Amino acid sequence: MHSGRLSYSTVPPQEARGHAAGAPVLYWMHREMRARDNWALLHAQQCAAAGGAPLAVVFCLVPQFIDAGLRHFHFMLQGLEETARILEELGIPLFLLRGTPPEEVVRFAQAHGASRVVTDFDTLRIKRQWIRSAVEAARQLDIAVDVVDSRNVVPCLRASDKREYAARTIRPKIHRLLDEYLDPLPALQPAAVPWKGAYQRPDWQAALDSLQADASVQPAGWLPPGENAALAELTAFIRVRMHRYAAERNNPLMPVLSHLSPYLHFGMLSAQRAVLEVMQAQGTAAGGTYGEGAAAFVEELVVRRELADNFCWYEPSYDSVEAFPDWALKTLDRHRADRRPYLYDEQQLEKARTHDPLWNAAQQEMVLTGKMHGYMRMYWAKKILEWTESPEEALRIVIRQNDRWSLDGRDSNGYAGAAWSVGGVHDRPWREREVFGTIRFMSYNGARSKFDVDGYVAAVAALENHPVPAPVSRCGGRRKPAQGLLL
Repeated sequence: MHSGRLSYSTVPPQEARGHAAGAPVLYWMHREMRARDNWALLHAQQCAAAGGAPLAVVFCLVPQFIDAGLRHFHFMLQGLEETARILEELGIPLFLLRGTPPEEVVRFAQAHGASRVVTDFDTLRIKRQWIRSAVEAARQLDIAVDVVDSRNVVPCLRASDKREYAARTIRPKIHRLLDEYLDPLPALQPAAVPWKGAYQRPDWQAALDSLQADASVQPAGWLPPGENAALAELTAFIRVRMHRYAAERNNPLMPVLSHLSPYLHFGMLSAQRAVLEVMQAQGTAAGGTYGEGAAAFVEELVVRRELADNFCWYEPSYDSVEAFPDWALKTLDRHRADRRPYLYDEQQLEKARTHDPLWNAAQQEMVLTGKMHGYMRMYWAKKILEWTESPEEALRIVIRQNDRWSLDGRDSNGYAGAAWSVGGVHDRPWREREVFGTIRFMSYNGARSKFDVDGYVAAVAALENHPVPAPVSRCGGRRKPAQGLLL
């Protein structure tokens, strides 16, 4: 593993004290929920092999997490069940803990005499607090803690040491390091030393039943969870859709998107694996459009996505207007008293009860399926700014609705996207207008000029009669709704 992926280490291996030879190594999984292509897990296995020690994986389930509903926990736990089977075939047990993660993980490590805990890098405040608490508790027990960035192709802390202004400022930094970090991903090996303690397979249904998640946010059955499904979806995108991605990705009626964001959010797919597969396909394919699609996809997957992690890491108030640039705060303040053409509260917005059929359709797509097309998500968020009483209220509603309904909510991408839409983060000033000031504006007529708005509205209306879209013919491994709506 490249040393730059190790974001933090409390005690170098040669300085660990108080543990017998062969003391277990634990991988605390919480952001990267996969067995394959996982640098943190590979690092943990390397540490275990160096000490002739057994390796185990622990995941701690919390009964509530931000605004996650049953939809999100169901998708996550089904994926984890598959990952546990993959690990078990390699002789590596996965223990499902419940409670407050840092407390339960350190308690488990102490009870099993572990010498080291390896865990995932994360940019969200709650996860950073978990890691800080675990590090403090582990230090008292002379247990080393390593934090490894398996999320980003170029590790967040290596890409930049400051909050970047825009994609154009981080892009050259990432591209300068990309070849260095795009090394082949080794396979996880069977356990060299078996786990010596008792092991019982997790009761996944009992885990699901124990949650305090909002059951009104029902599972979305159109996208199968797990790392095997993620790899199949990546393959289908490359073979069937990528050649049209660059030209048609802003049209929500064109079936060209990757559908990988839920898998990436839950760590069921490695972004590095996706880039390697796309680049390999690009190198063996003929035709310029294939290359354009690959380049556009890598820009979104690497530069834009890693810009979002940079934003959340270096901006503690990433979900507040305090994160907006000065020019945006000033222009929004100047226009606070502007007359809004319409005013809606969150309940009206959540129920899609606005005057705008396009906006209502976008909201319903997200509520019904757990996914909203990327172009529509920008339009959706900007209209919330236009139709609510203040930027603060708009940002709050955008974040809560996205976190509550989207499978890829509660993510640095979502927080950066909300800040871009409402507060000009990673953007620039545009022509001044009412309410928005110089924040970038998007309009219904602008959408009409880009795609068949009526067709999109009709496609979402058809979904309302079939809340969980039934799988129909598979195209290269991809399930496609009969209505033609890009889900």
